[in-house]
Amino acid sequence: MIRSPFALISVSVLALAACGPKDDATTANLQNVASAEIPGAQGAPALSPGQDFANKAAASDAFEIAISKLAADKAQSAAIKTFARKMIDAHTQSTAKLKTAAATATPPIIPDPVLTADQQAKLADLQSKSGAAFDAAFAAEQVSAHEAALDVLRGYAANGDVATLKTFATETTPIVTAHLNMAKSLKP
Repeated sequence: MIRSPFALISVSVLALAACGPKDDATTANLQNVASAEIPGAQGAPALSPGQDFANKAAASDAFEIAISKLAADKAQSAAIKTFARKMIDAHTQSTAKLKTAAATATPPIIPDPVLTADQQAKLADLQSKSGAAFDAAFAAEQVSAHEAALDVLRGYAANGDVATLKTFATETTPIVTAHLNMAKSLKP
């Protein structure tokens, strides 16, 4: 007996495809509808919680490093330039610790540091700014990025499924909290 609504929809769509005309376009459209109705039927499989966390942490570090390198070059404020250099060093160290924690997981996890669309848009926005406008936008983005990173770290530290990554999240939380406090005190 079919109990899943997704399975029922899929069986219905496929039955219609089998009974209908053998037009290739019609068959392709019905198969696309069937695949769209079933989560995970097409595309990449869902990530494990550990892989998802590792990817988010890696992307967070990559984003911090990218915008901080930009600030080290473009910022007017000496305080922002100094903060940016600290963030490059700190997030480079964080990336190394994350890779070590992920590699010792069973099975090993490889963090994927691909920036999200939102991070890419924010990086592009910062690249388009200069002078005092850049400094103000960078300072605001540091607060936002560190708050988001803290949410991810705290969530995984409390509910993570991979012990080595939970330890990483727990140990990294106070460091990111300190970065957030420093970012809040930046004066562009």
